[in-house]
Amino acid sequence: MQTVFRSVLLLVASLFTFGCAQNFYNVPRDVYEKQVRTLGVAPIFVDGGSDIQHPEKDAVVNLLRENNRKNEKELVAQLRETGTYFAVRLLEDDADQLFSTLLSRRERRDDAGVKYNKYFFKPEELKNLIAKNGVDALMLVTINGLTRPEKIYSSNLLSYLDSDYNYLAVSAQIMDADGNTLWEYPNFRQRSLTYPMLFSLQYPDFDEAAANESDRVEVRFKTIAGIARAFAKMESASKGKGQVSILYNNIFGDMVSLQEPERNFFGGRKSDDKVQKAAEQK
Repeated sequence: MQTVFRSVLLLVASLFTFGCAQNFYNVPRDVYEKQVRTLGVAPIFVDGGSDIQHPEKDAVVNLLRENNRKNEKELVAQLRETGTYFAVRLLEDDADQLFSTLLSRRERRDDAGVKYNKYFFKPEELKNLIAKNGVDALMLVTINGLTRPEKIYSSNLLSYLDSDYNYLAVSAQIMDADGNTLWEYPNFRQRSLTYPMLFSLQYPDFDEAAANESDRVEVRFKTIAGIARAFAKMESASKGKGQVSILYNNIFGDMVSLQEPERNFFGGRKSDDKVQKAAEQK
């Protein structure tokens, strides 16, 4: 009897969860899904003017440019797989030139305890680009430098260092031709705010401190070779077609999960249920 009762409770909880799905857009979900049928995706930008503090900054920026081109098609593939859009198109423009043309300004923000860089784009240039490519809205993804406080533990978990560390972060927006931000990342509509970093450019050197019998732990930058090896670690891409950098894929998965369509209890799209119900009423 207890087993049956527990099963009923789990079923009710599941139904409640599906009935209270979150909306991660800045407009009602049904409005977004009707408005944005074809999504354009700009080539991933690198903001070389942001807070990238690495002493070999140019090498870091060039490494990111190269890896963006290798991995950005996977973001498009994952967005297509959501079923949210009728079509998803990767723009063929040069990333650096497009970023220079579109960028209005960057603001370092601290909203709800989340530190990030927010980007603003020129409305007229954005409108023309959307019209030129025949899309309903455009997704703009920018890799940038960000320094924020963090507590990092040693490998044996016996020591830690509270300090400011320099990271590579990802900011993203989906914008329409009127300059409205329909969706953004980091996303502040999550119940529990999370904003994972793409990569940490620094690390606390616990081993050196231990070797020198010192309580002072230095924060050091990773080498370019080490950064390149980290970005070169691959895993299978969506549908097993090719490979994608694990670092990029983690962020892609996080962003795409915030654009999944609302599902019913059986895994189908709720919007399809509405269409079927309307057809039955005719």
